Amino acid sequence: MSRIFVSGLINLETTLKIESFPLNYFPVCYPFHGIHDRISGVGFNVAKALHTLGDEVCFCSLLGRDHAGRMALETIERLGIDGSRLLATLPETPHSVILFDPTGRRQIHVDLKAIQETPYSVEIAENALDGCSLAVLCNINFSRPLLEVARKRGIVIATDLHALSSIHDSYNQDFLGQADIVFVSHEHLGDAPEMFARHLFDAWHQLQIVVVGMGAEGALLAVRENGVVKRFPAVTVRPIVNTIGAGDALFSGFTHFYAQQRDPERALHLATRFAAWKIGASGGAEGFLTEEELLRL
Repeated sequence: MSRIFVSGLINLETTLKIESFPLNYFPVCYPFHGIHDRISGVGFNVAKALHTLGDEVCFCSLLGRDHAGRMALETIERLGIDGSRLLATLPETPHSVILFDPTGRRQIHVDLKAIQETPYSVEIAENALDGCSLAVLCNINFSRPLLEVARKRGIVIATDLHALSSIHDSYNQDFLGQADIVFVSHEHLGDAPEMFARHLFDAWHQLQIVVVGMGAEGALLAVRENGVVKRFPAVTVRPIVNTIGAGDALFSGFTHFYAQQRDPERALHLATRFAAWKIGASGGAEGFLTEEELLRL
């Protein structure tokens, strides 16, 4: 078991199952058992996945002073994750709506409410970082001040920048300039994943590991220390229901196993299986395996 710090978004997630994309207009539809509300968000997804895998999670985030915020706190505490560092300083909890079709394709709409203008307590975060071997700092604004805090302590920093299109992306410069491990999606890369990883290493000298999630094509791993650049194919372990949260699961699985042994190739090999099982569930924070279940799989 590793002690891992997580700072990231919590939101109320509404999923809607549709027949296909594009969505044709009709005034009223009745998707019986096709609409669900759950607690999700990148920070929550990662915290829940790591907790399920057996890690001690120190989770820092912001909640709204509303029903969704209370629902989130109750959900987190029911899972057995410490909710004392979740601060209800927002008027409303962020909310996402996700449309998905029978093939697993999805479209995500995220309303962050006031979270991007609201800071998190650095003092609380500093205390939570005590004894942590790795810090997951999701690319939400309240995580920015925590980058320097973690780096000064010598704690490995991992972040997922999602649909990054340029190494000069202004929003993500702070995270690129401090992180040791960076995950990105292939969806908007202008270059081949191998070339993009090389550009990231050239631009950010502290960066040690780059992983590019490539959906149905698997994932690419690039490691500065030994020069490894390797593709890991996607695997199928059960029917796909919804691909939402697949990237979060890949990131979480890698983080868990990397924190154990500092072996990036083994970590990504196992993370691809963890994510493959996860997408057999419909919600962003559903379908996680324990470590024992994953290794048996």
